Amino acid sequence: QVQLEESGGGLVQPGGSLRLSCTGSGFTFNNTFGSYGMSWHRQSPGKERELVASISGRGSSTTYRDSVRGRFTVSRDNAKNTVYLQMNSLQPEDTAVYYCKAIRGAATIYWGQGTQVTVSS
Repeated sequence: QVQLEESGGGLVQPGGSLRLSCTGSGFTFNNTFGSYGMSWHRQSPGKERELVASISGRGSSTTYRDSVRGRFTVSRDNAKNTVYLQMNSLQPEDTAVYYCKAIRGAATIYWGQGTQVTVSS
C-alpha cells in the first residue's frame, strides 16, 4: 500500500532552480516513512537511470553523484513523509525524469512515478 508521488518538476532556464518533492503515503506506525532510506534517480531518453542523491532514514547521511554535488541538496521531513531535492544552477544536462525511491533494509523497495525536469533556454 506504500506509494510515492513526486512533484515540482517543470521547465527552467539554465542557471535556474527547482525543488522536487516526494511524498509517501500508506506508511503506518509499524512501517514508518523514517525507516526507509530515500534516494533520487533520473533518466534521460536513451540513457540508463542513474542515482542522483540519497538520504538515510533520519536524514543524517547524504550522498550525491559527482555531477550534482554542490548544486543539489537532498533533505527530508519525516513528519510530512516527504523527501526533497533542491536543485540549483541547473544545466541542460540535468534534463531528465526524476524518480524517488524508498528502500527498507535491502529488500523492500518502492518507486514513484517520476516528474519531468527540463532545463532549456
